[in-house]
Amino acid sequence: MDKYSFLRELADSWVLLGMFIFLIGAWIFAFWPSLSKHREDASMIPFRDDAAEKSCSGICASCKCTTASFDLKGPHNV
Repeated sequence: MDKYSFLRELADSWVLLGMFIFLIGAWIFAFWPSLSKHREDASMIPFRDDAAEKSCSGICASCKCTTASFDLKGPHNV
């Protein structure tokens, strides 16, 4: 048996089976119920350093909440 035929047969059978078992294992690991807290914690990484915004009533004269942050009638709005 030449080298190519041996490697082809190996890839078609055992390597395919190994990759399938790895895929099933990774899927089970990813959706394991006891790891849900870790998944939620990892999903919130981008928001960890955000400061909590104070709620504003909007009644003070220097309030930035009452003024629009952009002007809809500006020169760039067509």
